[in-house]
Amino acid sequence: MLDQVQGFSVTLLHVFRTPVTQRYPEYKRPVYPRFRGRHQLHRHENGLEKCVGCSLCAAACPSDCIRVVPAENTVDNRVSAGERYARLYEINLARCIFCGSCELACPFHAITLGTVFELSERSREPGRAHAW
Repeated sequence: MLDQVQGFSVTLLHVFRTPVTQRYPEYKRPVYPRFRGRHQLHRHENGLEKCVGCSLCAAACPSDCIRVVPAENTVDNRVSAGERYARLYEINLARCIFCGSCELACPFHAITLGTVFELSERSREPGRAHAW
């Protein structure tokens, strides 16, 4: 009987407290400095891609979710600073475990894991841009 009274006392204490509610879309909690979110591919200041299509990130990925298809740079079509560029760079976010191995394996610092944690879309229409 004493255990039940103690249990109900804890419940009654929480009933009369004000709830700690955060307005999520308007207020977003700051993330930790070591948080790993959505992948970001970076460019040089002159607009060229940092990724040269070496596929080291795909080789280092433990969940095998990165696919890189390299292509050669031409004089007319210069995409990256190296001899090649990533014609196709796909990350299957359903398989990704956000471990950061791709970020560590990249010798050019072309890919990083950012602080964006909202991986859902606001619309079901294909090809729509992100709302953020």
